[in-house]
Amino acid sequence: MATQAMAAPAAYPLRFDVQYPPQLNRWLIFVKWLLAIPHFFIISALGNLQGVITIIAWFAILFTGRFPPALFEFWVKAGRWSANVAAYAGLMRDEYPPFGWDAGQYPHVTYEVDYPAHLNRWLIFVKWLLAIPHYLALGVLYFIGAFAWIIAWLAILFTGQVPRGIFDYLVGVMRWGYRVGAYLALVRDEYPPFSLV
Repeated sequence: MATQAMAAPAAYPLRFDVQYPPQLNRWLIFVKWLLAIPHFFIISALGNLQGVITIIAWFAILFTGRFPPALFEFWVKAGRWSANVAAYAGLMRDEYPPFGWDAGQYPHVTYEVDYPAHLNRWLIFVKWLLAIPHYLALGVLYFIGAFAWIIAWLAILFTGQVPRGIFDYLVGVMRWGYRVGAYLALVRDEYPPFSLV
């Protein structure tokens, strides 16, 4: 378990990345949120189902030490759909996200989670507590990210590009958040790294 807790960020079994775009549409930034509304409704419903799946998985892990594979696959696919839309609405990509959740469908965004062979039956009782330092860190990172996103919006408006450092920061914050979310949803036992990479 000590090895799992000290997993290197690059080795973490949840991978999220967005390919940096060389150019973005200056005018699309005004309507992306509007164009993404159909996706937001679907993501909301999928998020509710992910919550139900986490409750079912809690009992499955308690009694069997495993996350049911079919439920795990659904949870990951719902997470991928959400990640694709977040990259689009978050001004990271201009390509409209597909109404789907298969890997590779939105080729410039990666969201993958490795299936765990076994999960700790007792860790399910304390993950929420162990994640408190991440809540605090992410709160600060999201606060800074809001300002970074405003700068990115203005940069796209005037130059058609997001400064690479700001882009990498925003993707890193999302990656950190997704890792913590998967940890709390009982999808993985490895403690998420305090890292943007």
